[in-house]
Amino acid sequence: MGIVAGLDSSSGFTRIVVCDADTGAVLRQGYAPHPVEPRTTEIDPQAWLLSLGEAATGGLLEGVQAIGVSAQQHGLITLDAQDALVRPALLGNDKRAQVAAADLIDALGGRQAWAEAVGSVPQSGQPVAKLRWLARAEPEAARQVAAVLQPHDWLVWQLLGRPARKTTDRGGASGTGYWSAGTGAYRPDLVELALGQQCTLPDVLGPAEAAGTTPEGLLISAGTGETMAAAFGLGVAVGDAVVSLGASGSVTAVHHEALADPSGMITSFADATGMHLPVVHTLNAVRALRGSAELLGAAGLQELSALAMKSTPGSSGLVLLPYLEGERTPQLPHTAGTLTGLRRESMKPEHLARASFEGMLCSLADAMDVLRGRGVEVRRVFLLGAAADLSAVQALAPAIFGAQVIVPQSADYAALGAARQAAWALGAAQGTLSPQAPPAWQEASAQVFEPGEELAVGQAVRQQYGATRDQIHPGAFTAGP
Repeated sequence: MGIVAGLDSSSGFTRIVVCDADTGAVLRQGYAPHPVEPRTTEIDPQAWLLSLGEAATGGLLEGVQAIGVSAQQHGLITLDAQDALVRPALLGNDKRAQVAAADLIDALGGRQAWAEAVGSVPQSGQPVAKLRWLARAEPEAARQVAAVLQPHDWLVWQLLGRPARKTTDRGGASGTGYWSAGTGAYRPDLVELALGQQCTLPDVLGPAEAAGTTPEGLLISAGTGETMAAAFGLGVAVGDAVVSLGASGSVTAVHHEALADPSGMITSFADATGMHLPVVHTLNAVRALRGSAELLGAAGLQELSALAMKSTPGSSGLVLLPYLEGERTPQLPHTAGTLTGLRRESMKPEHLARASFEGMLCSLADAMDVLRGRGVEVRRVFLLGAAADLSAVQALAPAIFGAQVIVPQSADYAALGAARQAAWALGAAQGTLSPQAPPAWQEASAQVFEPGEELAVGQAVRQQYGATRDQIHPGAFTAGP
């Protein structure tokens, strides 16, 4: 069918993959960092274009027929009536809108009202909270806002030459806080509640729809957010969950319907294929391992992992509740971590090391159970992040999660997902692919781990962890919103 490209504009870099449209085989790759300061919370989005141009040098896109765009989520670009930037783009890591998010929750009548309206409760990163912050902190700028975009919307618009029509996809729209994955429609009243006025919102395209064609005849697909693109690049389907092991953690699953969760623990995203991606976040994952490594004087996570493997299941009775930065699942924002079960025989480095891995994985299993409790099926778990390669994680995760665990080879799955979307839109436009069925690309190489005979042991570890959690934080998962 031809050659397609996927570009992923993340918080720190642009990565481009050029793929065979039929098989997904990677033919060429490009990379360039963004010219930004680390931890910056706002940026001139032209920096993303500069990075894109650098990543595409050397004829990288020669012969490409279609491009898909993945980009960092929860950014907000505000445009005036002449399509000029009102102010620099606000990024997803900007925490200034925390008070604004709380104000919005109260203004609509509470968490349950938001969950029912759009499938999520406002968080500081979401565009809806950023609009509220802008209206309060920079009212003159807010009054100039005529249209709003997210990063992937803005990049698609730029690639198409800034046409009058602005577009997004259902995945990106579902993270705004003013579009409902359940109804597939915007809530303009929530935009007005946040900003104090109406503004133009981008048209939401279907999964296989093209956003348009460049003057050179290059098809640009709808694009999507990084979470949705990575899931599409991995090829996850119903029955699959993706566990991301960063400093914080997340559990994302594929489901056939949107989930409204009045507790706010589930964020109901749409995916890039027409399905749904409910997500549950934890505030603590690998940060708990790094903290234990420092405490024990381990040289790094590999050494901590080797040390943990010298212990036994249950860590000689040690249990670590890894709520070091407070916790979001369960909702314990002001708590701290807890280490229990200290006895003379358990006070050994290897037991604390193993308790750190068991605590991190049990916390993520708690997050997974929030989804399972709402009818989400989890048969396979994809582990992502550098910590997924640690022997202790691979040894303990299948039994603790109670599922087959897959560790894919390292790759930029968000860029691959964007390329796959481009191939789908190209095939649909040419009549060679159905708009209902994406191209069947080859699966990524991966290691597969089964719970096997260790399943009962893993469940015993979870019982020990759960009993400790419930004793110290009674009702954490049963209290009302």
